[in-house]
Amino acid sequence: MRIGELAKRSEMSRDTIRFYERNGLIFSMPSDVGTNSYREYFEETVEILAMIKEAQDAGFSIADLVLFIKQMSEASVENFDAEDFLQTKIDEVEERIRRSRRFLKTLKATKEALSPQRGSE
Repeated sequence: MRIGELAKRSEMSRDTIRFYERNGLIFSMPSDVGTNSYREYFEETVEILAMIKEAQDAGFSIADLVLFIKQMSEASVENFDAEDFLQTKIDEVEERIRRSRRFLKTLKATKEALSPQRGSE
């Protein structure tokens, strides 16, 4: 599929897709059709882009994702402790969830505290 279709299906801009490709998070290949310099993306790229978005929402940086993908795809994986890297990220996401839950309780308590005041206006 070409970048326009990928952008539509992934709900991402073409610039974002190109950025991810420049950083090695996704890949394309030259199109067999025509003389233009069109690129073709694989069907699974839609799912990869969704995973990248989820990872970013959970606190992974582009640098984290690039490092992880690069290390997992290279032969010298022994220089990279994927399990340790993933555990660190799991711990970070779990801590972010704990903080979010605490803040959510604060928001709910504040809303509840303000409710009686609104009724007396």
